[in-house]
Amino acid sequence: MFKSKSTRVGILIVVLFAAALLGAGFYIRNAYTIQTVYVEGNVHYTEEEIKSIVMDGFLGNNSLYLSLKYKNKGIEGIPFVDVVDVDILSPDTVKIIVYEKILIGCVRYLDTYVYFDRDGYVVESSSVRTTGVPQVLGLKFDYIVTGKMLPVEDEAVFNSILNVTKLLQKYSLSPDKIYFNGAGEITLYFGETKVALGNEAAFLEDKLMLIPEFLSQIQGKKGILQMQTYDEDSGKYTFKPEGQG
Repeated sequence: MFKSKSTRVGILIVVLFAAALLGAGFYIRNAYTIQTVYVEGNVHYTEEEIKSIVMDGFLGNNSLYLSLKYKNKGIEGIPFVDVVDVDILSPDTVKIIVYEKILIGCVRYLDTYVYFDRDGYVVESSSVRTTGVPQVLGLKFDYIVTGKMLPVEDEAVFNSILNVTKLLQKYSLSPDKIYFNGAGEITLYFGETKVALGNEAAFLEDKLMLIPEFLSQIQGKKGILQMQTYDEDSGKYTFKPEGQG
């Protein structure tokens, strides 16, 4: 039985179309195979860790596929990372841009570091302490829930925590720890240097503005900078080395 001309033409078109698809797929797979990767915006993870996360799975080494996969989409299941973009610089070169979640402080809870954002919402928790994010001491919690606000009973203390951490970021200050005592007094820890700020909320920013200059003068020294009372006229404060009465 002979096939009609139209049938043969149809089969030929299908074959040519399939060949074109295969050719295009072969070209894309080879031409867009990644050889060079740049990573920027990463703090919590190394470049190699980011590459391993982003380029995992089927076609993980294909620049075109990755740019489409991460276009306008977040990345789930990776602590501290909000969004990842993959920009194609050339068919075999990509730039991975990491947008991390903004963290301004952490608290210790059940052997875990719990990180919160500028509004006091719990963002992530990890067994690893992240450098550059101050730990807040002097608070107690019965529970903490990711995505919810820190359950601090005293609203005044809660507002003070948020105010302090925001101002620290504003003036590029990175203490290791921030301690709040029962009277609401604040002490910052920069290595072995302590800065006692007292509880004068009205003058807190004025004091923090002065700290970078003071720290440059007492860097590496063990003791406490006494800034409990704001000295508006002279701006001078006493540094008391540890061990002196």
